[in-house]
Amino acid sequence: MTTFNPTILKTLDTHTWQRSTVGFPECVLKWRRKQLIVHRTRSPQGTSLPPLADQEWLIACLKRSPIRLVRVDASLSEAGIKFWADACEKAEKPLYLRLPTAAKLPQKRRGLWWCKRVFDWSLATLMLVVLSPVMLAIVLAMQIVTPGPVLFRQWRVGQRGKLFRVLKFRTMTVDAEKNHHTVMANQSQSSLHKREDDPRITPLGKWLRKYSLDELPQIFNVLRGEMSLVGPRPWALYDAVRVRPEMQERLNALPGITGAWQVEARSTLLDIDMVNDRDLQYLRDWSLSGDFKILLRTVPKVLSGFGAC
Repeated sequence: MTTFNPTILKTLDTHTWQRSTVGFPECVLKWRRKQLIVHRTRSPQGTSLPPLADQEWLIACLKRSPIRLVRVDASLSEAGIKFWADACEKAEKPLYLRLPTAAKLPQKRRGLWWCKRVFDWSLATLMLVVLSPVMLAIVLAMQIVTPGPVLFRQWRVGQRGKLFRVLKFRTMTVDAEKNHHTVMANQSQSSLHKREDDPRITPLGKWLRKYSLDELPQIFNVLRGEMSLVGPRPWALYDAVRVRPEMQERLNALPGITGAWQVEARSTLLDIDMVNDRDLQYLRDWSLSGDFKILLRTVPKVLSGFGAC
C-alpha cells in the first residue's frame, strides 16, 4: 500500500488535481475549486490510502488542506456520511450532501424569503426571552429525574444539503443512539424511524414529547440560520439515506421547527414518500401567509399533544 502524508493535501495544486482521484474503500475523492468531492464507488482507483477507519488521520488531512468544504454523495451509507460529518466538524469544514438542483425552492424568491428570515430571527428572539423560564425549569427537572446530558445533538440535513447539529432536550436514556437500529429493526423500509412504544424514551421525555417541549432548543438553530420556524421536517441521516433519488431535491430546503406535515399528520403519517410529497407540495405553494397560518395552527396542536410520539 502506498503511504500518504497528510501534509500533501496542504501543498496540492488544486487546478492540477482537478481531474485526479484518490481511492478509499467506499468512495473516491476529487479536488475541485477548493472543494473535496466524495463519490461513492464499488471499485475505487488511484492512489491507495490508509483505511477510513482511522478518523484522526482524515481529520489531520482536512485541517491541513486548502479545502473550504466537503460534498459527499447522498447515496453513501448512513455510517459513511456520519463518519465524514464527525470528521469535518472536528476539522471545522462544512459538509454538504450532493443533491439534484432544486430551482423552485422558496429561497429563490429573494425578496419574500428575506422577509421570512427577518420574521424568523425576530420571533425566535422573542420566544427565547419568553420561554427561557420554561427551558430552565426543564433543565432542572432533567437533572433531578434523568441525570446526564441535557441536550441531544444529532446530525440533520439542512438548506442546500448542508449537515448541521439539531438541538433538542434529551428525551431518551443516555447513549440511546447506539441502540437505534436494534429498536427500529421491525420498522417498514418505507417508514420513518419513529415508535410510540420506543423503550428508550424516559417518563419525563414522553411528557416533553407530548407537548413538543423537547424541541424548544431548536430556537437556537433558527437564530444560527440552520432552521426556520416553519418548513419541512429536518431529516435525520437514517431517514435521509432512504429518500428516493427523484425526491432528493426536497433535501435542499431549509427545514423548520413546525410545518405542514407536523400540523396535519405528525406521527399519524410515517411513510417517507408520503411525507416527502407533502413537503414538496408545501414548497411549491409556499407563501408568507401560509407560514403564518401554520404557526397559528401549531399552537392548539401542541397544547393538545396532537400526534405525539
